[in-house]
Amino acid sequence: MKKQINVVGAVIVRDGEILCVQRGPGTLQGMWEFPGGKIEPGETPQDALEREIDEELRCRVEVGDHVETTTHEYDFGVVMLTTFYCYLIAGEPKLTEHSAVMWRAPHDLETLEWAPADVPAVRRIRSNFTRVR
Repeated sequence: MKKQINVVGAVIVRDGEILCVQRGPGTLQGMWEFPGGKIEPGETPQDALEREIDEELRCRVEVGDHVETTTHEYDFGVVMLTTFYCYLIAGEPKLTEHSAVMWRAPHDLETLEWAPADVPAVRRIRSNFTRVR
């Protein structure tokens, strides 16, 4: 049985656009994803997301509503990804782990090659974005 990895992703919204980051060298290189990472023992998903965004993008976010929870089996394990809408409250995203960053309108998200676990969230965002501030 493959190891389950619980991770969180931030769907960061600003001026009607969504922050997208591209994976650097390694697993799923070149694919796009929502920034985030593993939930550490004792953390809530929201706490993990605030910590991960600070570590990965050197900025702070306010975690909002749940977007989607997806389970996807990769060669290295089973990833359970929970995404939340987030809003910048301090700083500007800076690349520390990813190879690229861009802001995209919700209707343009599907033009990128997303990591498989992120695809259901992309579809949910596209269909529900009018309900988000």
